[in-house]
Amino acid sequence: EVQVVESGGGSVQPGGSLRLSCAASGFAFSVTGMKWVRQAPGKGLEYISGISSGGGSTNYADSVKGRFTISRDNAKNTLYLQMNSLKPEDTAMYICAAGGNWYRGVEYGYRGQGTQVTVSS
Repeated sequence: EVQVVESGGGSVQPGGSLRLSCAASGFAFSVTGMKWVRQAPGKGLEYISGISSGGGSTNYADSVKGRFTISRDNAKNTLYLQMNSLKPEDTAMYICAAGGNWYRGVEYGYRGQGTQVTVSS
């Protein structure tokens, strides 16, 4: 059974930081490109970052470049997203996704339920 479970979301003030984690099982994580997408209230899915299967290549949306860092630990089947300098417009449900094109887009093979991030003063 495939499981993708995000954690680490919460409420933070503008300028703050959060680290999201995504624990995956039931598929070949170490050979699967991974990505984070997000969905703000009333909006569609937005690609924010992806990483190749080995972790050697990454990509970021312009909206988060320089503030967010994606990484993975294939020994632990876990994907991470370090988010710094958070802004109110980063408020969204953050979703970990496997498969599809890790480099761009919101298509996926598997996804989690998401973890909520709220940035507000």
